[in-house]
Amino acid sequence: MSKTAQLHPRNPHQGRYDLARLSVGYPALQPHLQLSPAGEQTINFSDPTAVLALNAALLKHYYQVEYWQLPPGYLCPPIPGRADYIHYAADLLAEPDEVPKGKQITLLDIGCGANLIYPIIASRSYGWRCVGTDIDAVALKAAQLIIDSNPQLTGHVTLRRQADSNRILQGVITPTDRFELSVCNPPFYGSAAEAAAANQRKRTNLGLSASAEQRNFAGQQHELWCPGGELAFIRQLISESVAFASQVGWFSSLVSQQSNLKMLVAAVRQMGATQVKQIKMQQGQKSSHLLAWRF
Repeated sequence: MSKTAQLHPRNPHQGRYDLARLSVGYPALQPHLQLSPAGEQTINFSDPTAVLALNAALLKHYYQVEYWQLPPGYLCPPIPGRADYIHYAADLLAEPDEVPKGKQITLLDIGCGANLIYPIIASRSYGWRCVGTDIDAVALKAAQLIIDSNPQLTGHVTLRRQADSNRILQGVITPTDRFELSVCNPPFYGSAAEAAAANQRKRTNLGLSASAEQRNFAGQQHELWCPGGELAFIRQLISESVAFASQVGWFSSLVSQQSNLKMLVAAVRQMGATQVKQIKMQQGQKSSHLLAWRF
C-alpha cells in the first residue's frame, strides 16, 4: 500500500509501509506479511486481524504506543489519513509559521472512539493536552485502557462522556474550559442501510463473499451513520459552536463529501464566523476536506 507525497509535509507516513521494519518492532505483525502478485511485501487488507496488527505496529513505531487494542466491531481507522488531519489542523495555530508545542495547547476531539487516534497523534507529535469525548461507554473504557497502558499518554489525554446523544458540544465543554482547537471525524452515512450498502461495495471490490468476516469494515452505529449523515451532523456542530465561541479558538471537522462543502461554509458564515478555511487533503486516490472556522 503506497502513500504519496501528497500527504502533509510533517506527516511521517510518507512512501510505502516498511513492513519488515515494522514487524521487527511489533512481532505480532510478522505472521500477516505476504507477497503481492508483483512480488512486494504486503498484508491482506481484507483480514481484520492483519489490519489491526498493522495499525498497532505503526502506532508503536511512530508514536511509541506499546498497547493499542480495540473491542470487536469498533472502527479501525487508517492512520496516515488521520495524521494528515492533525498536521493540517496544527497549521491553523502556527504563528507565523511554527506550530506551538506543549501542554499549553489543548485539543478537543469530538467522538474520539475506542481507537483514540487523534489524541495519540496530537499528543505524541506536538505534546498537546487532549480531551476526547464520546457517547459510547464501551469505547471510552477501551480508550481509557490505552491511556492507562501507555505512560506517555497519561497526563496528556483525558476523556469525557457525552451523556446526551442529541448534543455534541453542550454537556462536555465546561465553563472553565479553553481549547485552542477542536477536531471531529463525523459519521458519514445517513442511515444503517446506506452504511451497509457501502460496506458491501468495499467487500465486493476486495472479492469477499457476503458471509466473510466483516470486522475490518465495521464500526458502531454512531461511528458510521446518523440521521442526515455528515451534513446534518456538521450543521449541528456549527450551530452549537456559537455558544462556545469564546472558549474554542478554532473549530474544525473532516468533510468527506465535497458536495457538502458549499452548504456548510454558508452555514458557518450565517452563524457569524469571522474566519473560515477549507483545506483539501489528499491521500493517494482519496481526497477529503478540513473545514475550520472561528468567531
